[in-house]
Amino acid sequence: METRACVLYAQEDVRIETREVGEVGPQQVLVRVGAGGVCGSDIHYYWDGGIGTIRVTEPIIMGHEVAGTVEAVGEKVTRVLPGDRVALCPSRPCGKCKFCLSGEQQHCLEMQFFGSAMRKPHTHGGFRDRMVVEEYQCEPMGDKVSLGEAACTEPLAVGVHAVNQAGSLVGKRVLVTGAGPIGALLIGAVRVAGALEIVAMDISEAPLKAALAMGANVAINAASEPERLAADYSADKGYFDVVFECTGVGAVLKQAFPVIRPRGTIVQVGVTGSADIPINALVGKEIRLVGTHRFHHEYAVAASLIREQRIDVKPVITRTLPMEKIAEAFEIARDRSSQMKVQLSFAE
Repeated sequence: METRACVLYAQEDVRIETREVGEVGPQQVLVRVGAGGVCGSDIHYYWDGGIGTIRVTEPIIMGHEVAGTVEAVGEKVTRVLPGDRVALCPSRPCGKCKFCLSGEQQHCLEMQFFGSAMRKPHTHGGFRDRMVVEEYQCEPMGDKVSLGEAACTEPLAVGVHAVNQAGSLVGKRVLVTGAGPIGALLIGAVRVAGALEIVAMDISEAPLKAALAMGANVAINAASEPERLAADYSADKGYFDVVFECTGVGAVLKQAFPVIRPRGTIVQVGVTGSADIPINALVGKEIRLVGTHRFHHEYAVAASLIREQRIDVKPVITRTLPMEKIAEAFEIARDRSSQMKVQLSFAE
């Protein structure tokens, strides 16, 4: 059996090619992919040829935010049946290294992650009509949500893991800086986690509109109101209990310190090269600064939140194009002022 696939060869060189699907093993599942979301890492791979020191050095099938319909299952599969609609977890930890054995699979030393150029050979992803996956990668999504919504499980899982890094949010005042797809979905996770108040900050109206739809109480445009955050929330040593910093911009992280209360928590979600951290404020206010990386068990949690419609991800999905127009999708996704999550549709 063959499948069409979106294969990246080098910077701005993506091609639709035919590849072999492969055999379905006893604990494997054949999935007909229906929807795939374009992630920031995909955008960097396409426009820059890589992310930082990670470079695309050989052809790679792109994509890690995918969902589809089960076509066939191996003889030992019990989790799903043909016809089931599933979100596909892109993580394949080894299960044997010290991190996997201690329940920290997101730090697996031999992680195989869909559409990642981190290892050689590169790990192929899910932007293709059909693919064989492991049974444990399939999260049943029922029939109440679209495959496009189901494909948002992966970025939502990033937000759920970030929320877990912050501790309990019940009754807390929360600031989210950067309301792109990750930030907006994270706002949905913050809301269901019981936050009392959620303030979102961005420099464009499209993300702020999505942030309000996802559950933010207040939206601040830092481009048109650059002083508003400090003016409204820095009195009496700060207002927020928790800040989720999703931009990866050092100057934005620095803005969090005056508005977070003593002993508050800053969760750094966005990635960056380096940042100027005000150490005196960190020490003097006893601020807890923590990182967050991917997810593991949170993928199933995110799937259930979407499946049960406890979080409506539709406000985040702004465009859907057929896989043949993947280059156009990358062009559109570049426009952060008007676009949120751009998705691809595949063979039905």
